[in-house]
Amino acid sequence: MNSAQIEIQLIASLVAIACAIPGTFLVLRKMALITDAISHSILPGIVIGFFITHDLSSPLLILLATASGVLTVVLVEFIQKTGLVKEDTAIGLVFPALFSIGIILISKNASDVHLDIDAVLLGELAFAPFDRITVGTTDLGPKSLWIIGSILITTLLLLIAFFKELKVSTFDKGLAASLGFSPAIIHYGLMTVSSVTTVGAFDAVGAILVIALMIAPAATAYLLTQDLKKMLLLATLFGITGAILGYWSAHLLDASISGSITTVLGIVFLLVYLFAKNKGLISVLYRQKQQQKEVLLLTFLLHLHNHSDEEEERKVAHLNDHINWQKVKSRTVLSLALKNNMITIDNQIIALTDKGKTFTEEAINYIITNKDTEIEKMKDRFFLFRG
Repeated sequence: MNSAQIEIQLIASLVAIACAIPGTFLVLRKMALITDAISHSILPGIVIGFFITHDLSSPLLILLATASGVLTVVLVEFIQKTGLVKEDTAIGLVFPALFSIGIILISKNASDVHLDIDAVLLGELAFAPFDRITVGTTDLGPKSLWIIGSILITTLLLLIAFFKELKVSTFDKGLAASLGFSPAIIHYGLMTVSSVTTVGAFDAVGAILVIALMIAPAATAYLLTQDLKKMLLLATLFGITGAILGYWSAHLLDASISGSITTVLGIVFLLVYLFAKNKGLISVLYRQKQQQKEVLLLTFLLHLHNHSDEEEERKVAHLNDHINWQKVKSRTVLSLALKNNMITIDNQIIALTDKGKTFTEEAINYIITNKDTEIEKMKDRFFLFRG
């Protein structure tokens, strides 16, 4: 592995970490789409900065691009607060307008400039090691590495300094205000950090990868934990993993590095989305099926309780003849009731056990007192086997 490969992976990893931190808070605040808006709407800031300085390396470009990103947020919130349109509509109105202004400025005042779609939208990490910073004869390394590194250090320092304020304002703006924090200042501070990170990563990785690194690792982590610190750590790990695996996938396939990283992030999210222990799709579907079986069991036990003196109503065949359950459903409910020692079956006649009677009486009491939510706790006490 040569030095260029190491530098590419290092840059990609630093971008992943720098994006994961603000991305986590954006996902929690349900503002993930704002990243897409910022990543495109910074173009007019970059163009205006270039017209002023005629230097693509000037810090003024970063400042104006950041201001353009913050302006996007301000305009989105202004339109949203009118109550005439929702946030997603406001985002869809603002960022195409600002992005188009940037394109118009380029076409009218810099028509000889070639706007490369790979550089603007896809990015190309493979070129990052060639744009280096030198002082005299000393090579200090890729420019992107220094820019992203500086942004990451600043972001980490801000996170440590304002973690409590960010946490409180993210989950409860009212509480934040009552504690003396300004949700608005914290919000725009977060948007500024997001804009600076987007601008810093834009040149190295492009808009699409910035969006992916902001959203995908944080969204993946969100499916695995409800602890903010753990979510930040997991988002960082997912981002780094996606960056490294994506690079080597691109190396093996001779494909775009940015495209490969984005694809790997998508695959990781899909796997977690399907197989996460609590929030994964398979887990959710299993719980829903389990709850359906438990509702049927509760209905069956209530039926037995109401007809405790009517032997005809407690026959196994009655489940099919009168309750209108199919044989498979009947066997499932009977099996679950037997496993939990709720019933006994003698000569095809079903009877509640003492445990079944106690459970059913408590369930009836909760239903009468409108405390249906307590039934779940009661199931935990009584059920040895869930659906």
